[in-house]
Amino acid sequence: MNNIEIIKGDITNILVDAIVNAANTSLLGGGGVDGAIHKAAGTELLKECKKFGHRNPGDAVITLGYNLPAKYIIHAIGPIWRSGNNDEVKILRNAYQNSLNLMIENNLESIAFPNISTGIYKFPKEKAAEIAIETIKEFLEKYNDKKIIFVCFDNENYKIYLNLLN
Repeated sequence: MNNIEIIKGDITNILVDAIVNAANTSLLGGGGVDGAIHKAAGTELLKECKKFGHRNPGDAVITLGYNLPAKYIIHAIGPIWRSGNNDEVKILRNAYQNSLNLMIENNLESIAFPNISTGIYKFPKEKAAEIAIETIKEFLEKYNDKKIIFVCFDNENYKIYLNLLN
């Protein structure tokens, strides 16, 4: 698909309308991509995130991008993997879908996603990639003018995404 791109790199450097943050329920920063985005965006991001309060897994909220090249940050809360019997698949799909809904609601043309929930939250990487790609493909059937980028920080996720899209 021409409107899906896979990049190996740092999502904080991607020039798109919005990058997606793999956020935790507090939205106040953490480790991995969440910490990197908060650090790169600057202290104003934390102030804005505090206004949202606690969020649930599957939710997504939008903030300004502050010091990032992206205009906006969509904070998507993915699930913690707990054996797969606790609606993790549904919750991860909701995190992607709710991010895409915010893309449409805010008239955004391009968005970059990290590999949500596959780090410290331990979601199996291949299963997470399948959910992400399937959700994006369904979205692009209706909104085929949008640009979606998957930004993989590590080689393992990068290879998984390349294999699943080819």
